[in-house]
Formats: sequence, C-alpha cells, structure tokens
Amino acid sequence: MTLIDGKLTAETIKAEIAATVSEMVAAEKRAPHLVAILVGHDGGSETYVANKVKACERCGFRSTLIRYEDDVDQATLLDTIARLNDDDEVDGFIVQLPLPRHIDEQAIIEAIDPRKDVDGFHPVNVGRMSIGLPCFKSATPAGIMELLKRYDVPTSGKRCVVIGRSNIVGKPVATLMMQKSNPGNATVTVVHSASENLKEICREADIIIAALGKPGFVTADMVKDGAAVIDVGTTRVPDASRKSGFRLSGDVDFENVAPKCSFITPVPGGVGPMTICMLMCNTLLAATHAIYK
Repeated sequence: MTLIDGKLTAETIKAEIAATVSEMVAAEKRAPHLVAILVGHDGGSETYVANKVKACERCGFRSTLIRYEDDVDQATLLDTIARLNDDDEVDGFIVQLPLPRHIDEQAIIEAIDPRKDVDGFHPVNVGRMSIGLPCFKSATPAGIMELLKRYDVPTSGKRCVVIGRSNIVGKPVATLMMQKSNPGNATVTVVHSASENLKEICREADIIIAALGKPGFVTADMVKDGAAVIDVGTTRVPDASRKSGFRLSGDVDFENVAPKCSFITPVPGGVGPMTICMLMCNTLLAATHAIYK
C-alpha cells in the first residue's frame, strides 16, 4: 500500500511555482497577484483564506484580502467584482464561499471574468472543462488529478467510482477522469444518495473517489483488493482527547480500508493541501496568460 502524501506533494509544487516566479521577477515581470474577497467571519473560511495568503507568500505572489461584514449587500459585492475584473494589476481573484443567504452565489460567480476565475467555478470554465478545452479547473478536482499523476496511479481503462455529485468536486472530477488524458481515460460511474446497489458498484471499482462529506462512509466491504482510494472528506467530528475538542475525519474508514488498497490518501494530509496549491497553479496560469491569450 502506497500512502499518497498530499502535503509533501503540495510543498513540492509550491517550490516549483516559486522558482518560476523568481524567474519572472528577474526578467522584470510583475509577480502574480491574487485577490480574495471574504464576507463575514465564518471560522472555516477565515482559516482557509489565511492559508491562501500564506501560500501566496510561499510562492512569491502578491496577495490582497478584501473583507466585508456578513450584512454586505449584493450590489456592493458586484461593484467590487467589476472593479477587479477591470484591474490589470489583478491576475485572479476568488470570492470565498459560502456567502450569506441574502446573496445569490450563482450571480456572484457569473459576474467574475472567466479569465480571472482562478477558482474555476464560472460556467465558461466549467463548460470548457467538460469538452476538454483549456480552462481554469476547480482546485480540489485538479489537485486529485495531480496526485494521481505524480504517484503514477493507473487510470486508463480503469473503472472509477465517484461518490458524490457536487458541483465543486463530484461532477468536475468525474468529467476529468473520463477525458482523453493521463490521468483520465477511465470508465466513470457517479453514485449518490439516490443510487441503488451502491456498495456493489463500489466493489467493482479500481479507483474510488469519495466526496460526500460523511465520515467513515466508505468501509472495507465496499473496496476490492488493490483499489486506489482518494478521500476528499474533511468533516470535524468531536474528539475529547484533542485540545481543540475535534478531529478531522475523511469519508473513508482509513484504518480498515487502507490494508486493502494499492494507493490511498490520508485525512488530513491528502487531498486537502492540494486544494490551495492548485489555486496557486491557476493564478500562475492567469498571470502568464497560459489559458486565455
């Protein structure tokens, strides 16, 4: 069994990005600039954005944080997005989700210029991805594909089951896994809450990508010997033995599933670190106009 180390892989990639940025700066080019818009004071969002700022520092990027209270009106956010769209000094920007209920998230996403949509959520980027055109891919699915690539996990012709159909992970990673590429070129099945015979379907999989947010959902009896298992779940569960009072749990019963696997990602330290890392990759692509000329 090979443990896929997302933390180490992410650090390697950030070092590669930093080297590229150093070359850009030495050639008197501007360092990439990433802007994050944060609304309110959600603990998870605060932590995530803080980690993005640290990653920017590690990669040599310029970063800017724009904060609003959770009572900000939608018009103000749209005005800010329009300003960032027109700012030639900004290569890419994100609006941290989730947003307060009075804000139409889809309207916010669609207001972002696809050329600066480094989260990869705009319908233009989603559509381009679905037909295999160059685009900004959403960070978590892109991170999964990068781990499969760097660990040489066989995917071509393999049976892949994606558990979960979210717009952020399930659907896009299923699309990427079926593309004519490496990694990819797999036979993909997406299962979800309405799927019948879910365990039987999973037992036929060479690759399982679990992205449903239910701790320990994937059990040993759902995994065939030699399968590769990618665990996207990161749910806080109570743990009195921890100072924080909780621990992070994946969607996979790691202790019992791991011995059956050829490859498996841990939680934490697997897919999670790759998400911010791939956001950095997208920002570099935006700064170098590698996607949209």
